[in-house]
Amino acid sequence: MDVFPAYFPLAGRKVVIAGAGEAADAKARLFDGSPALLVRVEGPTAFLPGSYSGASLAFIAGDELFVQAAAGAARAARALVNVVDHPALSDFHTPALVDRGEVVAAVGTAGSAPLLASLIRNAIETRVPEGAGKVAALLRRNQAAVRAAIPDLTQRRAFLRDMLASPAAEAAMAGDMATADRLFGEAIANGGKAVGRVRFVAGRGPADLLTLRASRALAEADVLVIPADVDPGVLAMARRDADRLADEASPESLVALAQAGRQVVRLITGPLDPRDLKALAAAGVAVEVLLAAPS
Repeated sequence: MDVFPAYFPLAGRKVVIAGAGEAADAKARLFDGSPALLVRVEGPTAFLPGSYSGASLAFIAGDELFVQAAAGAARAARALVNVVDHPALSDFHTPALVDRGEVVAAVGTAGSAPLLASLIRNAIETRVPEGAGKVAALLRRNQAAVRAAIPDLTQRRAFLRDMLASPAAEAAMAGDMATADRLFGEAIANGGKAVGRVRFVAGRGPADLLTLRASRALAEADVLVIPADVDPGVLAMARRDADRLADEASPESLVALAQAGRQVVRLITGPLDPRDLKALAAAGVAVEVLLAAPS
């Protein structure tokens, strides 16, 4: 990792945009709807450290002489500086952003290939629903209540993953936050028991042939069952902190994991063993088979 990504809380922060023209306007648009105090400065005013007093971030756009002088003034005021199209003059680089309110995804290339970052951003954007930020807000508002009701970390994580696919999350996604809060509260009051399931996902690759549903299953998995010949690209899409089991995991162990509220993904690189499906069905475990993208 050549650069370390970090997120700056914007509530109560001051952001300065120095310069004029489309490049400066584009930086300003990044903060549309944000809680930051946005200040625009132009001309000689940009060369005064006082113009950046109290600023956390400063974005500077202009010709060579302008950006050199403005960057020096901003740093004198202890602001972190981004100079448009001048990575060597910048303290940080502006990533390509997917903005969903409380959910923000960022793609950076250390300033070397912004067009590539934009292409990757576009691919991610299609996978992040517009209402994702509202779901995040729902979880934030109920965070303390969930911690109090479900002190065990594994059980709490399983409950939250279950809630992400619940009617409460669907209501938040649609913008009906009153209904979402009510349903979430009812789920907590009912003991917060997560419902485990087992998903069978194609593991032979290539990864770009996976369905969106299969990709989400990998991202949500608490436990992965991995064959030796799994495609590395498919495995890379899974949660890094998921527990990992060898492919010889028995149907009984899958049943036990699901009954404990775990989200299990068994990667399949050959024929699906019907004994697994029969054992899971007999135990009443929810099963989903995601072995091929629709043609």
